[in-house]
Amino acid sequence: MTTEAPIASPDALHWELGGTSRIPFAVYTDQQRHQRELERFFYKGHWCYVGLEAEIPNAGDFKRSVVGERSVIMTRAADGAIHVVENVCAHRGMRFCRKRHGNQTEFVCPYHQWSYAPNGDLQGVPFRRGVRQDGKVNGGMPADFNPKDHALTKLKVAVRGGVVFASFDHEVESLEDYLGPTILQYFDRLFNGRKLTILGYNRQRIPGNWKLMQENIKDPYHPGLLHTWFVTFGLWRADNKSELRMDAHHRHAAMVSTRGSMGQASGQAAQVTQVSSFKAAMELEDKRFLDIVPEPWWQLGEQMPTAVMTTLFPSVIFQQQVNSVSTRHIQPDGHGAFDFVWTHFGFEDDTAEMTERRLRQANLFGPAGFVSADDGEVIEFSQQAFESKPQHRTLAELGGREVGETDHMVTETLIRGMYEYWRKVMEAPEPSVAKEVSP
Repeated sequence: MTTEAPIASPDALHWELGGTSRIPFAVYTDQQRHQRELERFFYKGHWCYVGLEAEIPNAGDFKRSVVGERSVIMTRAADGAIHVVENVCAHRGMRFCRKRHGNQTEFVCPYHQWSYAPNGDLQGVPFRRGVRQDGKVNGGMPADFNPKDHALTKLKVAVRGGVVFASFDHEVESLEDYLGPTILQYFDRLFNGRKLTILGYNRQRIPGNWKLMQENIKDPYHPGLLHTWFVTFGLWRADNKSELRMDAHHRHAAMVSTRGSMGQASGQAAQVTQVSSFKAAMELEDKRFLDIVPEPWWQLGEQMPTAVMTTLFPSVIFQQQVNSVSTRHIQPDGHGAFDFVWTHFGFEDDTAEMTERRLRQANLFGPAGFVSADDGEVIEFSQQAFESKPQHRTLAELGGREVGETDHMVTETLIRGMYEYWRKVMEAPEPSVAKEVSP
């Protein structure tokens, strides 16, 4: 007879006060829970970022990317169509593509030379019909072997504004529904149809749980305290005009800020520069780092934000920090580390001066950036503490314990919202599997 047996799941977590304002350290430290996250957030029911169309402009171009911990290849076929296929040979399962970028008309697995078209179709199998020797045919694949049944795993693909998303789940909702109308307006503001150009990459490996980077860019509390550059030069601090927006599920968010004044604040706002990270005497040797030129596309209704940080759960951050624009791809590697890939871009109609400006301002970011170097360190040190005391919890109660949009940055509501969604998905019952038992 057959009965239903639940798939093994991680031990239940204890959430103090029942909400998400106190996050258990074990959220970041358990490998079994991490595997559950990969299945539920990266491989089912979600869209993940894989790259930009501008990275594969020509037929035959490809880029190796990642969805969760699975290697994938983004390709452009001869007809211009974009495909995303898993980087796992259908024969013996080898991860066959090692180059990050390139151009080729086919992919050949070096192990047994099986070859695939850019769309993932199997097109060549050595010795498929055997080898003739001494008047007979030796070996060969079975007579009913059909190459159509042995393509690479093909992901569902969505392209919007030059940005490419993919999903292993072919039943996933549309990308537009996945983003929701609130976040879609910020996405379309940045990716508004102009052709993108690639300016360069930064790559770093951060020894911390992947969710900590999502949290970091949903946390407006820290930039004006941790980052000397931001608070001293007024790019992001608590007295800036700002707002925080979320989708209906609270999984995606946009932190929106308009640059305020530089230097020492006064009056009621004085406390925002009464912090150790503010350096009144700090000056730039190259003043061009603050050569900020407003761009028409910044306009959003009556607003003209100088910074919009958009987090799409689970895999990507879209950054506009004054004239610097980039994508930041989160690539988990176990529960305690992730690779973080920055793609800096501009627009085809940029002047040479604007391109230079974007590149110069990109020095704020990346592994050695004036700002982002701080984030990598605090994530690493946090993970070290979590691992040493997994029974403890973090506190995210600035602005209260509820979840909601705000018109200020003195809050941790976006973090609480993300974990509200995380709990909903992670705590849902596990699908059952059939198990044979003796009568």
